[in-house]
Amino acid sequence: MATTSEAGIAAPLAAPKPITHRRVMSVALPIVLSNVTVPILGAVDTGVVGQLGEAAPIGAVGLGAVILSTVYWIFGFLRMGTVGLVGQAEGRGDAAEVSAILSRALLIAGAGGLAIIALQLPIISGALLISDPGDEVATLTQDYLSIRIWSAPFAIATYAFTGWLVAMERTGAVFLIQVVINGLNIVLDIVFVLGFGWGVEGVAAATVIAEVVGGLYGLWLCRAAFARPDWKDAARVFAREKIVTMMVLNGDILIRSALLMAIFNSFTVLAARLGEVPLAANTVLVNFLFIVAHALDGFAFAAETLVARAFGRRDRARVRRASALTSIWGMAICVVLSLTFALAGGALIDVMATSPDVREEARRYLWWMVAAPIVGAPGWMFDGIFIGATRSADMRNMMIVSAILYAAAVAILLPTLGNDGLWAALLISFIARGATLGVRYPALERAAEGR
Repeated sequence: MATTSEAGIAAPLAAPKPITHRRVMSVALPIVLSNVTVPILGAVDTGVVGQLGEAAPIGAVGLGAVILSTVYWIFGFLRMGTVGLVGQAEGRGDAAEVSAILSRALLIAGAGGLAIIALQLPIISGALLISDPGDEVATLTQDYLSIRIWSAPFAIATYAFTGWLVAMERTGAVFLIQVVINGLNIVLDIVFVLGFGWGVEGVAAATVIAEVVGGLYGLWLCRAAFARPDWKDAARVFAREKIVTMMVLNGDILIRSALLMAIFNSFTVLAARLGEVPLAANTVLVNFLFIVAHALDGFAFAAETLVARAFGRRDRARVRRASALTSIWGMAICVVLSLTFALAGGALIDVMATSPDVREEARRYLWWMVAAPIVGAPGWMFDGIFIGATRSADMRNMMIVSAILYAAAVAILLPTLGNDGLWAALLISFIARGATLGVRYPALERAAEGR
């Protein structure tokens, strides 16, 4: 296959690096380490405001963080869509498009962030109306959000930087961004809250500064994209065909992600209807799922970038190898985690819950979490593979099928089996996701050859 030089002369692509286990691990491990920093920050935020000796500040910081995370999540498509598009452009040797895609993603991030700032009053009031946390917590949450929301453009831009860096196989840089953001946030938390006594406002100010610094640092780490003039070439950046492709891709990913979130949110809501103890037990066990997700993220990201590059080269054999190697590692991690939950799940439950009733209830349903990583692994890994191939319509459609099967399973199993039925429905959605995407995988490989 050939690429076109700036002089307009066709030139052959350089021989690609081999797809090896070592290469997979070099992409995956920094992402796993990056994910480890996330819960540490949450624990410090909670611990710092906990020193104030009141419950309301803790609740306000927790609620405010959830509200903004939900709002920012809407733009999560920027990371996934950017990986596939940039990886494929890099694979086919189109350096100009590699730069232009980052510009498009940053324009979306900036516009989205400014829109959130402009709409902050209805966003904050609407979120507080839905959550109805009580007067004191509501007031503190509003104070927190009215400060934190000003870093929205930088926080959303980090999705674009992350996607671009992952596509360029620079996941070590992604780890550095997280270290800078979370490390600075932790230091400023301590200074502003414990040192200056700024309370909830101090936690918010610390996060704003950290996200702005993190966004600027991400911009610097992606400076290679701005070394070429193409990043500011308006005709290229605003090319109608490229904009439409990006919008369709991101729209499909948004629908897929919304359905996935609906499944998890409904799981929590339905558990709440079963009573306080089942809800608490499920909440404890869902934390095990977060461990699985954080561990698998690295290998799913590796699948995204390696498949994207192979897809850009129109190399079916490399697509298959990238899919196979990353999936082998992903499945291996899930087997290890399942064994860990089987052997040490009881001890982990005891760490996360002190209530005897909750501990007993969580142990009763632990076996579902032993099975979850194994049955969920194919779906999680196929997500990375399909993102790399930018097969977003398949992701959207198969997620619709999975959500329908989940809803049907809930309707049938919940009334008769209670919480066991709810867990069964969740795992059925995992199986359906993996199976339906598996059915579509041969078409993905054929598309890699242009067929």
